[in-house]
Amino acid sequence: MARFSKMQVLEAVATTGMVPVYYNGDVDTACRVLKACYEGGVRTFEFTNRGDFAQDVFGKLEKYARTECPDMILGIGSLVDAGTASLYLQTGANFVVGPLFNPDIARVCNRRLTPYIPGCGSVSEIGFAQEAGCDICKIFPAGSVGGPAFVKNIKAPMPWTMLMATGAVEPTEENLAAWFGAGVTCVGMGSMLIPRQAVENKDWQTVTDICKNVLSIIQKNK
Repeated sequence: MARFSKMQVLEAVATTGMVPVYYNGDVDTACRVLKACYEGGVRTFEFTNRGDFAQDVFGKLEKYARTECPDMILGIGSLVDAGTASLYLQTGANFVVGPLFNPDIARVCNRRLTPYIPGCGSVSEIGFAQEAGCDICKIFPAGSVGGPAFVKNIKAPMPWTMLMATGAVEPTEENLAAWFGAGVTCVGMGSMLIPRQAVENKDWQTVTDICKNVLSIIQKNK
């Protein structure tokens, strides 16, 4: 069962403006990455469902977060069907993210008052997702669907829209200023935020430092 309410999740996502996106099949490595991000100021984290027995890793990661990163809001990403969403909700997911919009997932999440952030690539998909109760929509892949200009063009006729850009987001002043200047609520970042080399070298301080820097840039441009 989720530790955080829907309102707490949405507020944390909007306040920090960033959600790390990460997967690793090794529990210890996943925990160290989570802790490094936490120490860098991150308070929402998307673990992706991208490997065999990912649900087992997620369950242990959530238990770790409860003691070592108590304010970390852990969610699950890369979900495309309602059955898998139900599994992760039972395992403690505080929010659900997907690469596409599935109304069946929306129903499952709404029943548990858990935020569902679906992937959308058009204005119509965003509208249908909002109608199904999705407060935040993920534009994905953000760079391919039009980048910051796409966000700006959506916000003009639909100013109430809250968007998370994932894909083509970089940890630089120029890139982040463009996304937040266009009107995103938050961004999702993966390998550029958590470099593979740093993880392989167990250089957790580098991950922490990158997170701190990105959050600082975001706060200046929100």
